[in-house]
Amino acid sequence: MDALKDIRKEIDSLDQELIEIFAKRLALVKKVGEIKHQQGLPIYVPEREADMLQARREEAQRKGVPPDLIEDVLRRLMRESYVSENHHGFKTVNPEIKKIVIVGGKGKLGGLFLRYLRLSGYQVEALGSEDWGRAAEILRGADVVIVCVPIAKTLQTIERLQPYLAENMLLADLTSVKCQPLQKMLEVHRGAVLGLHPMFGPDIASMAKQVVVRCDGRYPEHYQWLLEQIEMWGARIYCTDAAEHDQNMTYIQALRHFATFANGLHLSKQPVKLSKLLALSSPIYRLELAMIGRLFAQDAELYADIIMDKPENLAVIESLKQSYEESLKFFENGDREGFIKTFNQVREWFGEYSDLFMQESRHLLQQANDKRQHS
Repeated sequence: MDALKDIRKEIDSLDQELIEIFAKRLALVKKVGEIKHQQGLPIYVPEREADMLQARREEAQRKGVPPDLIEDVLRRLMRESYVSENHHGFKTVNPEIKKIVIVGGKGKLGGLFLRYLRLSGYQVEALGSEDWGRAAEILRGADVVIVCVPIAKTLQTIERLQPYLAENMLLADLTSVKCQPLQKMLEVHRGAVLGLHPMFGPDIASMAKQVVVRCDGRYPEHYQWLLEQIEMWGARIYCTDAAEHDQNMTYIQALRHFATFANGLHLSKQPVKLSKLLALSSPIYRLELAMIGRLFAQDAELYADIIMDKPENLAVIESLKQSYEESLKFFENGDREGFIKTFNQVREWFGEYSDLFMQESRHLLQQANDKRQHS
């Protein structure tokens, strides 16, 4: 026991040294953030990150240290670094923009963009649902108007803005559906129009590596600066047309949210206690439960609007029900061979992505298991 105690003391001492090293690294990151702010450089540069990680993995390998361990530590440090760099603000891409108004800027997502735009040096005001009596005053002199309200209120809100829109304004939206909002903006406004969809929620710690979908409307030369500003925050811009976006969102959002809701509803009706399920869970089942629980920690109205957005969503959800019934028949009929054959057909459809998802999920499961607490 004395020998073990001595070794543990040495480990504690090394851990303290690690903390000192981390503190020095974060101090250097602070200086990097200041330079990036001054020069208008994006906080996330994928090539620099990839090269640095590969070099550290090779160095770790030579010293007999597991490369995955070093990469895990460095990725966690970099995530903290990206958050730290936000504190320095961002260079203003377009100083000619004197005023931006976010309709819905008092909400969570609108508030997130309001904060980032202010960190980028712009004057930004919010027009909330209770502010329409002062709409003329708030919107007067605006160069940019961004709509960020619930899906069900988006079209009505865009129409309501029409009397206040000047032709030199940029009109944009942050809605998770694009066809109808983009069409409505083009209808009520003669100036520049841009459809955006942030593929993340308002609880992110940093924009680094986040994706913002871009659907062009009118006069892209008038909003290129905004796209560059978003990229400076560390986000990646993905360009697509509105119809393709909405078709994909049927599967990425509507179908997934419905399936998660249905699983949660089904579990809530079963004669089980969640605490017991968690106690007996493997890491992957715990992670699945966490993803279900995450849905129910958020706004029910948002998910109702996403799922009910268009008839195509319901048609795809109906096909999910048919797939459940088809799958159940394998087991009702004892058709083991049929199940295995279909399983392998789906595996072929996933192709090389199956192995990629296996690697990605392994990292997620390790992190989830690390945070697991046993009483």
